[in-house]
Amino acid sequence: MNLLLLRIRAILFKELLQAVRDPRLRFLIIFPPLLQLMAFGYAANLDLKNIPLALYDEDHSAISRELAFAFSASGYFKITAFADSDRQMTRLIDAGTVAAVLHMGSDLAERVGGGRTALVQVVVAGTNSNTASLVQSYALQIIERFNRARLQQRIDQNPAMSRILPAGSGGIVIPQIRIWYNTALSSRNFYVPGIIALVIMVSTLNLTAMSVVREKEIGTMEQIMVTPIRPVEFIMGKTIPFALIGILQVALVTTAGVFWFGVPMRGSLGLLFGSLLIYLLSFLGLGLFISTISRTQQQALITTFFIVFPIILLSGFIFPIDNMPRIVQYVTYVNPLRYFLVVIRGIFLKGVGLDVLWPQILALLAISLTSMSLAVRRMRKTID
Repeated sequence: MNLLLLRIRAILFKELLQAVRDPRLRFLIIFPPLLQLMAFGYAANLDLKNIPLALYDEDHSAISRELAFAFSASGYFKITAFADSDRQMTRLIDAGTVAAVLHMGSDLAERVGGGRTALVQVVVAGTNSNTASLVQSYALQIIERFNRARLQQRIDQNPAMSRILPAGSGGIVIPQIRIWYNTALSSRNFYVPGIIALVIMVSTLNLTAMSVVREKEIGTMEQIMVTPIRPVEFIMGKTIPFALIGILQVALVTTAGVFWFGVPMRGSLGLLFGSLLIYLLSFLGLGLFISTISRTQQQALITTFFIVFPIILLSGFIFPIDNMPRIVQYVTYVNPLRYFLVVIRGIFLKGVGLDVLWPQILALLAISLTSMSLAVRRMRKTID
């Protein structure tokens, strides 16, 4: 028994010593758990606050300003844009600039002042069914409180009216909720396009991260170095097959999503696959970079595993980015998944085109070029 314990202690000491001496392993032991803790701690917030709201006020009266203030002061909504026409309202929602629009007609004050019922329209982007349901619920609560406050104010001014006003006889605002893009609020329509983006990210990142380090492990990297092949040719030979695999995967998953799950496909397939190539480029570059800094496939796999979780958490796929602290929101700007989720959902559910999605595609292109440039520089040093 004593001999067994001595052997176990010797192996344990050796493994701990090896872990302490290996700088890459020290990094993997300390920093990824802290990074995931920070990501979960700050990004994991399902409460909806400061929902971006556009104000479309055709009345410009004291009543309309009071109702707009009720939305802004609730803590749930933040007025971030103003619309002057139906077309501008549509464009704000299509671009994803706002999650809802508060539309007040030109006869709001006249109808409320005359003791009649006035309609207020709340247009909600239904791409995210969970968010849309909460927005709808918050809007109804705010308008209900607004009506109660106005009724109480009129009763205080004229107590004799207390017999008719509590019954809702007139002078109140009735909300008319309209859900766009996903009228049934089916969560499947929101998550399936996101799953497509996640599948392509994970598979491309894993395959590419293993490509170069596999050559090191089996000893063929030295043979490649003495051949006439140039670094650019080597990199293209490593990335193009995985790009083709990614395109094939997206084609298969998209077909299943549309015909099996019934997710609507309202946009352009050409734009979808064009933006997909740019999106793939960013993770091909990241995968190559991981592959060049890893000594074994196991290290590459662990590094990829620890990178994938923060990318998902900081993309808006699970938790709304608007709920995250401001400094964490700045970090999400370098996350390609954040932009591609907007692109793929815009193409699937909204049917929008390049005129709306160009900011996201341009950001994806900048990230992809930077990622590939870093990978190519590292790859040249590895081959040379």
